[in-house]
This record gives sequence, C-alpha cells and structure tokens, in this order.
Amino acid sequence: MTTITLQVPDSLGEHQNDTVRFIAAKLYESGKLSLGQAAEMAGLTKRTFAELLGDYGVSLLNYPVSDMIADAERI
Repeated sequence: MTTITLQVPDSLGEHQNDTVRFIAAKLYESGKLSLGQAAEMAGLTKRTFAELLGDYGVSLLNYPVSDMIADAERI
C-alpha cells in the first residue's frame, strides 16, 4: 500500500480519522476501491466500514440501477 501525506486544517483535530474514512467511502462509491480495500484504507473491518457508509452519503449497494434492470431482464 502506498502512503500519501495529506495536510488538513488543524481545526479537524480529532476528526482526522473521519477525513480518511470519508475519502475511502468516496473512492468506494466511485468504484476505485472495493469494499475490502476501502475498509482497509479506513483501518476498519468490512462490516464496520459498511455500516459507516451511510454517514458519508454512500450506498453499500454500489451498483447502478440501469445495471440492476438489465440483469433482471436477463433472468
């Protein structure tokens, strides 16, 4: 895993972990990371990370509706 140094305002203080979790959630949402990769980045288990996704406005079901409809039509 690559390490990136990110400068954040001092006002975030104790919320630095939230910043990493937010970034991981958004990378998961965009399809750049799997759930497991995002959880690892956030330093959480998959289950805990999945439970926190809603806090960042990210759905656990990271699957476009159009794909779901196409899949359903093939059944």
